[in-house]
Amino acid sequence: MSPVPNQSWSPHDGQENRVSVPQSPRQPEPSGWALSGVVFAASLLTLIGVFQLIAGLAAIFDDEFFVRTAHYTFDLDTTAWGWIHLVLGVLLLATGWGLFGRRPWAGLTALVLAMLTAVENFFFIPFYPFWSIVVIALAVWVIWALTRPGAIVADGPA
Repeated sequence: MSPVPNQSWSPHDGQENRVSVPQSPRQPEPSGWALSGVVFAASLLTLIGVFQLIAGLAAIFDDEFFVRTAHYTFDLDTTAWGWIHLVLGVLLLATGWGLFGRRPWAGLTALVLAMLTAVENFFFIPFYPFWSIVVIALAVWVIWALTRPGAIVADGPA
């Protein structure tokens, strides 16, 4: 009995054994909850991006739109705050679309941008208190949705 390709012969039992090819371990399929959490985070991130764009454009076009506070440590010109909002808004929109497309870079980028947005709006509270707190809450909600088990896997978002 001659060995056939892809098989080996064992002299001990007289039977042919198939040669097994090791397979790479498979990632478990994400749950429906994890997938819906990523879609939720992408939706909120895109919404926050639109809000940031609108606030940024308002501050750039009308320097008197936001009320300035006296003796604020982080007293930047309103136009500077507008540009910060505008840049963050564009980045948030792009990352939101990346999450919708399940791009590998989008999960971690979304977490970082959500944290930056929360911090940036914390510093913006004296200019527009209610709106800044709403955006901070939405950013925290995005962070929560993306850090759920199975939401982001090693090769990309779920």
